[in-house]
Amino acid sequence: MTRDFRLAESDAADVVQATWLRLIEHIGRIEYPERIGSWLATTARHECLRHVVAGKRVMLIQNDDAALAEAVLHQPEVDERLLADERAREVREAITRLPSRWQQLLELLMADPPASYAEISDQLGLPVGSIGPTRGRCLDRLRVLLQAS
Repeated sequence: MTRDFRLAESDAADVVQATWLRLIEHIGRIEYPERIGSWLATTARHECLRHVVAGKRVMLIQNDDAALAEAVLHQPEVDERLLADERAREVREAITRLPSRWQQLLELLMADPPASYAEISDQLGLPVGSIGPTRGRCLDRLRVLLQAS
């Protein structure tokens, strides 16, 4: 199978290893053991395709010391990072001083990915139409707490 895709020897070895790994991962779900050969061939083909697609994602760039130096210059200074870390700590501390229901609301809104208003409504028992105004009041209170600190 790997020859059909004209993979380099090391890439072919990676595909073979990944194929056998998939078999080990799915061994309990194999319904027809007599068809394991075709399962391995299909899985190897999928792994080859996955490998070819992943290889196309590699982006080669020209070695340009000036561009590298410019990229390094755009990194935030240590002072900026320290201030940002301190500000983040202040925000986390201010959030702990909000009512627990508002803390839960902010946690759901800041999740990655954020929860939908329907999910928030279900979890907190809030009507969907009141989530936005509640969030606004919560953020207003958070601003006041942060200005006081």
